[in-house]
Amino acid sequence: ERDPRAGRSLLLYGLIRTLADPKGACLFSLGKLRDLDPEARRLAYELMELMAALGAPDTRWQRAVERLDARIRAGDGN
Repeated sequence: ERDPRAGRSLLLYGLIRTLADPKGACLFSLGKLRDLDPEARRLAYELMELMAALGAPDTRWQRAVERLDARIRAGDGN
């Protein structure tokens, strides 16, 4: 959320939007994980594990995705 226009932020956002898509559309190429630094890759794997554990997105997940959508659209870190 701090720098929504950074490449790392946009890659993670693409993964989050893919995980949040109820139709299961593939918006994120897993090959893009190579473009992330180790810390961001760990975060990506943890996000995938969270979605696998939840099964279906819960209200907190939906609110977080909506907040990220707004930040990306606004293009700022606020």
